[in-house]
Amino acid sequence: MVDTIRVEKGVTASAPPSPPKRRWWRRASLPYILLIPAILLELLIHIIPMLAGVGISFLQLTEFFLRNWQAAPFAGFSNYAVALNFSAATGQALLHSFTVTIMYTIIVLAVAWLFGMAGAVFTQRAFRGRGAVRTLFLIPYALPVFASVITWNFMLQRDTGMLNQLLLSLHLVHGRPFWLIGQDSFWSLVIVQIWRTWPFAFLILTAGLQSIPTDLYEAAALDGSGLLGQVRHVTLPLIRPVNRVLLLVLFLWTFNDFSVPFTLFGSAPPSQADIISIHIYENSFVSWNFGTGSAMSVLLLLFLLLVTGVYLALGRRGERHA
Repeated sequence: MVDTIRVEKGVTASAPPSPPKRRWWRRASLPYILLIPAILLELLIHIIPMLAGVGISFLQLTEFFLRNWQAAPFAGFSNYAVALNFSAATGQALLHSFTVTIMYTIIVLAVAWLFGMAGAVFTQRAFRGRGAVRTLFLIPYALPVFASVITWNFMLQRDTGMLNQLLLSLHLVHGRPFWLIGQDSFWSLVIVQIWRTWPFAFLILTAGLQSIPTDLYEAAALDGSGLLGQVRHVTLPLIRPVNRVLLLVLFLWTFNDFSVPFTLFGSAPPSQADIISIHIYENSFVSWNFGTGSAMSVLLLLFLLLVTGVYLALGRRGERHA
């Protein structure tokens, strides 16, 4: 009211003082300041240990230099030469472990994706008890890895295991198979890893299917497409980006997995189940040859980077053609 009267009398009213503006550099630097804790943790947990492992791969670091590892003699590329010399025992063992890991990863990846896709399609449409079924499917993924795999270890024991007891009661076997040694150990590891992995594929694929409009399925049904036709012509094309990421993640997780084989077999798995992560662990912490073990780890890292780069390049090429 006072300001109005003063304006009517010709007196210019002074505007209230504007609030002080922040300096532009504070606003610009705030995102980078917030990133500092994440960058420090990434350096401490991943980058620095990885660089230390690369450095150790060029040293002749054995149990004789553990007290003073800086005194270990420089080995150059000799550790890599030992690991890649497939005519010697060390190189042959690494090649065998790599072959076993490739076969193991392909089987686990294919079956886990197939089970996850089947479960996602089965629970896509609403039905009574769908939430309970989905929860039941996710239990293997939610359980702690050590608790679940130790349970599998007890079940697969030859004399006291539940599996042999069940097979004998059903008269499906005549003796008691060895599930944790010999050729059966490979399939035991595959089964346990599939049991642990497929719920994750089911979870991701279920999330991807939620983005597909139901109208497309209704139109496909009107055109005469059955369930398999709808999955082939509607579901798979529309979740292709989800599948691309899912397959890469499953490949990296399965190929690098250490917890499941180590918990199932310990530090000395049978030759048929000699996964490369356990093989590198044996060369580093059982044989006490950290130089060769680090060289194997670097070679594994380079292989995974190569596979990831080729896979992403092929995916981008497919997107451009599409």
